Amino acid sequence: MILGIGTDLCNIDRIAGVLERHGDRFRNRVFTDTEQAKAERRADTAGTYAKRWAAKEACSKALGTGLRMGIAWKDMGVSNLSSGQPVMHLTGWAADKLAEMTPEGCEAIVHVTLTDDHPWAQAFVVIEARPHPGTPGARA
Repeated sequence: MILGIGTDLCNIDRIAGVLERHGDRFRNRVFTDTEQAKAERRADTAGTYAKRWAAKEACSKALGTGLRMGIAWKDMGVSNLSSGQPVMHLTGWAADKLAEMTPEGCEAIVHVTLTDDHPWAQAFVVIEARPHPGTPGARA
């Protein structure tokens, strides 16, 4: 069952400008250590940050909150599997909200996809509730 869907489109040049003006203050307020490490070793640093910015916005929308209801930027973080697939990690208030919206007997799975085509970065997030194995109605 789908619990939430969110999307966001972010201008890479705008993020590059914010990084130039505010540097570490911006990076440390918005991005996790893992996200910063990934972005700083990439040739397209601003594009990498912009995709993660879009993912956080999309995730907050999928949670049904936007960024106004207590969710912090760092409560949502993107890392990558060894295959390159992005994975969204939720902590703090975002994790609490996810737990609250997940039906009993189910686990929540946050799907995220990222793309960019300069000057745009885009993210989609889908939150799925999947029944725990052994739950009546669960597929084997």
